[in-house]
Amino acid sequence: MTGLDWASWVGFVGTACIIGAYGYLTIKDAPNPFVLHGSNLMGAALLTVSLLVHTNWPSLVLEGFWAAIAIFGIAKAVRGTRKTQEREA
Repeated sequence: MTGLDWASWVGFVGTACIIGAYGYLTIKDAPNPFVLHGSNLMGAALLTVSLLVHTNWPSLVLEGFWAAIAIFGIAKAVRGTRKTQEREA
């Protein structure tokens, strides 16, 4: 077995972020959307770095969609936070 290069290690960290986010979503009754989507976005970004070195086009497309959904989730959470603050003011 050969050693893993830096890009593979970056990919494994990205994988851990996405798996951790899914576990967090499953365990928490009311997950913090910033933690959830932030972890997914970080995972997608790290996996994208790895996939740019070790190209796998279907996985690279998947990570693009994964990142887009995470960005949408963060934007939705920001809008929700602003609406809550406006109601409290």
